[in-house]
Amino acid sequence: EVQLVESGGGLVQAGGSLRLSCAASGFTFDDYAIGWFRQAPGKEREAVSCISIRDGSTYYADSVKGRFTISSDNAKNTVYLQMNSLKPEDTAVYYCAGLDYGSCFDEVDYWGQGTQVTVSS
Repeated sequence: EVQLVESGGGLVQAGGSLRLSCAASGFTFDDYAIGWFRQAPGKEREAVSCISIRDGSTYYADSVKGRFTISSDNAKNTVYLQMNSLKPEDTAVYYCAGLDYGSCFDEVDYWGQGTQVTVSS
């Protein structure tokens, strides 16, 4: 059974930090890219960051560059998203996803259940 389990969300004040985790199982982790997406109320889901487990390449949305850092622990099949200098506009449900062929620009095969991040002003 494929599982992507997010954790680490919560409530934080503006300027604070959170670290999200995405634990993957049930598929060949090394063949995939793992992306973080977010969806705020009334808005479309958007890509935030991604890492190719295959080659280590990373992607960041312009809105989070310099504030968020994505990393992976391949021994644990886990991807992390370190979020610093959080802003109220970062408030959203954050989802991790498994993208095929190790590419951050390929289709999403698997989705996690999401974790809420709320940044208060």
